[in-house]
Amino acid sequence: MLVSQILTQKGDDVFACSPQDTIAAAAGRLHAHGIGAMVVMDEKDRVAGIISERDIVRAIANAGAQALSAPVARFMSRDIVYAAPQEDVDTLLSRMTDRRIRHLPVCKDDKLLGVVSIGDLVKAKIAAAVAEAEGLKAYIAQG
Repeated sequence: MLVSQILTQKGDDVFACSPQDTIAAAAGRLHAHGIGAMVVMDEKDRVAGIISERDIVRAIANAGAQALSAPVARFMSRDIVYAAPQEDVDTLLSRMTDRRIRHLPVCKDDKLLGVVSIGDLVKAKIAAAVAEAEGLKAYIAQG
């Protein structure tokens, strides 16, 4: 299965914040939407970084409660690993495992198309395995 197919099924809604938003505001949005990370978009609507629950925990561990009033830009992950719409699930699962990341912005020509999480990829992998098993059962039953 390709990333573009996952985005078609999942939808392309992306929750984002700006580099100037506070860590507290970003944490509030993550909680409100039940997500683990948000894309940080610059003023030209380009991906500037990602802020994750893990980044927020590190910020508080390093800077204490004052981190909550600091801008997202100070603590966001800037070394972004991307996915392309034509990449397949296995390739991305490998990339995410190797890099120990859980979210990949999907971009084409510097335009953000969506975000896939490791949960999205695992769900797609399981659905493909179930479909294959059902197909084999049907084939065997036909004799």
